[in-house]
Amino acid sequence: MATRTDAPTRREQILREAARLFAERGFHGVGVDEIGAAVGISGPGLYRHFAGKDAMLAELLVGISGQLLTGGKRRVAESEHGPEALLDSLIEGHIDFALDDRDLITLHDRELDRLRDSDRKLVRQLQRQYVELWVQAVQKVYPDLAEPHARVAVHAVFGLLNSTPHLSRPGSLPGRSATAGMLHKLARGAFAAAAE
Repeated sequence: MATRTDAPTRREQILREAARLFAERGFHGVGVDEIGAAVGISGPGLYRHFAGKDAMLAELLVGISGQLLTGGKRRVAESEHGPEALLDSLIEGHIDFALDDRDLITLHDRELDRLRDSDRKLVRQLQRQYVELWVQAVQKVYPDLAEPHARVAVHAVFGLLNSTPHLSRPGSLPGRSATAGMLHKLARGAFAAAAE
């Protein structure tokens, strides 16, 4: 997979523009010709990369769910400084997602039901595994927090962080560092409040 410093492949360019357009105008409000034009190819040229818009949507939503889970597992595996540091690392990773992938959050909120059943089930399965990583991390920091309460707190924090795209237009939030710091404090505060 390409890192953020690598030039995006044509496929990645198509997915990025599809996500942006789908988030702006809805899945049914965008045609393949518009996606193609956004990356400088003809609409039919997209079919060399994807079977159609449905395949793009599936790759976007399954892909981001898989990336979140993989990133979470990596953070757990690399955690060397105790439960507090692990929870902070998970929060930071999700904040990066919330700030960097606003279109995918919007797309997930509005278009998940458009996926084929098998793709939607896969997204949900990946999401459940990701939640479990968080629940275990939260319970290590707050051992008196019962599992159902930890799960509710995790979902509340996801709701908080995933609402970032809906707060304002891109660029109207304070600087990235200030926004990330504020979100981190709010997330930790939510977990602390749940443990009271």
